[in-house]
Amino acid sequence: MSQPGSTRIGRYENAYRVATWHRDPPSGTVCTPLVLDTADRAVAHGWLYGKGDEETVAVLMHPRADFSHHYVVPGLVESGIAVLCVNSRWLNNDATLLHEQVLLDVAAAVAAAHERYGRVVLVGNSGGAALFTFYLHQAVAPERERLTHTAAGDPFDLNRFELPSADLMVYLAGHAGEGHYLLHAIDPSVTDEDDPVACDADLDLYDERNGFVAPPDEPRYTGAFLDRYRTAQRARIERIDQRARDLVAAKRAAKAAWTSGTGTTADRRRAIATHFMHVYRTDADPRAVDRSIDPSERDYGSLWGRRPDWINYGAVGFGRVVAPEAWLSTWSGISSQADIETTGARMTLPALQVVYAADNCIYPSDDELIASSLGTTQLDRVTVTGDHYGFPVKVGRDGATTVVADWIHAQP
Repeated sequence: MSQPGSTRIGRYENAYRVATWHRDPPSGTVCTPLVLDTADRAVAHGWLYGKGDEETVAVLMHPRADFSHHYVVPGLVESGIAVLCVNSRWLNNDATLLHEQVLLDVAAAVAAAHERYGRVVLVGNSGGAALFTFYLHQAVAPERERLTHTAAGDPFDLNRFELPSADLMVYLAGHAGEGHYLLHAIDPSVTDEDDPVACDADLDLYDERNGFVAPPDEPRYTGAFLDRYRTAQRARIERIDQRARDLVAAKRAAKAAWTSGTGTTADRRRAIATHFMHVYRTDADPRAVDRSIDPSERDYGSLWGRRPDWINYGAVGFGRVVAPEAWLSTWSGISSQADIETTGARMTLPALQVVYAADNCIYPSDDELIASSLGTTQLDRVTVTGDHYGFPVKVGRDGATTVVADWIHAQP
């Protein structure tokens, strides 16, 4: 983690290791690699940690992040809980990630867990929270009422697959969905989706005329500006959604022409090709710089770093290069089917929600949205010191892991 006064604007020294454990599992821990063949002939990968006498296993997974050495492993294994860490078929790649398909990766992991243990706990950390809630929403759906299509409208009938449920659910710094996140973080001042700097100054969060001041000072935006800003954010998502649907429709038309026998070689190529979209400027949530909005103990800046006004224009960011089908499935706050506000009603398992008090990614209103959306009659909520990844570790992630372990052991 970068220190005050550091010249680096990124929040973490290595953004690819933010969820990795900071100490080794206890002596005697065995790691068993698992190849998780999915029902649609893809492969996910698991790392099962335990000492061999556990009755309960905690399953952790993220749609795309590397959870193979997740920071809760040492503490949970010490407490007598085995841990299955899973990486999906789309490890470190959200360009073509379809949430509907990755549910089958979850199914393979949950089935493997049930084969080995009497009790299965899903631990949804960060994006894993929305993923597991979406999975449970489909797993417990009434007969023949699961989804039959992706968000883009492509056939994908989840009624054809076994989706075993679980026994308990934990939300650990969980967010409501990638789409929900981006709906609040996308820059609405973009006026040309093909130009990374095209800007409507009246909607520019980082323009002094709208109230922005550079750190160490902190802006205070007016309610009128924020209302216009949030409306314009949704409007931009709508425009990108339409662009994505137009690209999907053109691809389908080319495929139909080719399969009918009347198409040309150009139609065949268009039917195969993927038109990747560039989504510029996705680090522009007002809450990252104006901490009077949705107040918490967080410090200044976004999940990515301490100068979101600069990071917003750089190469790093969520959903930046994406296929139209993946945009609609994962990153659209309007079209994604993986939003907890929609899927939470069928999450009826006993649940724990662990919130980090200084989270730079998930804000108090997001935590409240998750809690109010769930259908469970048992939701225990605990707040722990720490940022989104549980730093500082001794009070953050170690404290959170202890809360999770104690809660699991307390459940009948």
